[in-house]
Amino acid sequence: MDDLIRIPCVMMRGGTSKGPFFLSRDLPADPVERDRLLLEIMGSGHPLQIDGIGGGNSLTSKVAIVGPSSRPEADVDYLFAQVKVLERSVDTAPNCGNMLSAVGPFAIEAGLVLPTGDETVIKVHNVNTGKIIDARIQTPGGAIAYQGEAAIDGVPGKAAPVYLAFRDAIGAKTGRLLPSGKATDVILGLEVTLLDGATPVVIITAGDMGYTGSEPAAVFDADADFMARLEQIRREAGRLMGMGDVSQSVLPKPVLIGASANGGDLAVRYFTPANCHTALATTGAVSLGLAATIPTSLVGQRFPELSLPATIAFEHPTGELRVRVEKAMGDNSPTVSVMRTTRRLFEGAALVRKDA
Repeated sequence: MDDLIRIPCVMMRGGTSKGPFFLSRDLPADPVERDRLLLEIMGSGHPLQIDGIGGGNSLTSKVAIVGPSSRPEADVDYLFAQVKVLERSVDTAPNCGNMLSAVGPFAIEAGLVLPTGDETVIKVHNVNTGKIIDARIQTPGGAIAYQGEAAIDGVPGKAAPVYLAFRDAIGAKTGRLLPSGKATDVILGLEVTLLDGATPVVIITAGDMGYTGSEPAAVFDADADFMARLEQIRREAGRLMGMGDVSQSVLPKPVLIGASANGGDLAVRYFTPANCHTALATTGAVSLGLAATIPTSLVGQRFPELSLPATIAFEHPTGELRVRVEKAMGDNSPTVSVMRTTRRLFEGAALVRKDA
């Protein structure tokens, strides 16, 4: 009837992010062709992504690709794609824990996984990092419950909870929790902690950068000198972490920490990296939870009496995110769990031009 190609997709909110979810079979297997298609679908290269379905923000320009598991110990594969807004590029280096919270419900409704009672635990293989995360989904009577009484800061209203357990979160990209071999390093005269948990981060004390760590996200975004200095630190951190030239990657992510201001345990400002996150990435929170278990890290120094299991509340620009840190069964390595919510928003097809 027209000259457009239809690709089945579902728009979902996962935690404080949202984006289209695709079955892997519906996208090209070749990464170059796949990424070119995603740029077309999202409308990248324009600040509003006006000619696509992206939301003009890094938190709403995300894609999840889900399919049968390539590993026997997992139920499904999940590939996350961060589609840039202004640049016509796609980054599949990081994981996104917020989008991850929607993978289980999507997989069930797509017929990839069968529910197993009132709760269903789905082992999700994150292709980006090679890690497996347990997602506990509410499935009363064998049907997915999106509505419930759980609430997370940064999202209005209430919904059914999704529990994510990052049981093997150490070394997502470098294979080591402390890639430099030290709990603290010095970059541009500042003490930092370089840590690779669910995602690689460079942790900086906010006071060393002239802030408290409790400022609104827009304050950081408006400070061009601060953002330029933060990028210098991030690039050097990538080199010290063995990641090479990270100028074209979103990893590692910079994180500022400071004294709590609203009753939580630690003020956190997480960068994506060119903007301050309006909330806190789930993978970033998991990495900070792991950092808290290292007494000499910048985070661990703020929790000298920490004993596991423990719940830590991280304050972010729109509220707080709590993580549960406990010892894993058997090897006593730390396991970090978070609670998120999700919702299915739209079902249909993404339309792309044939000449694209």
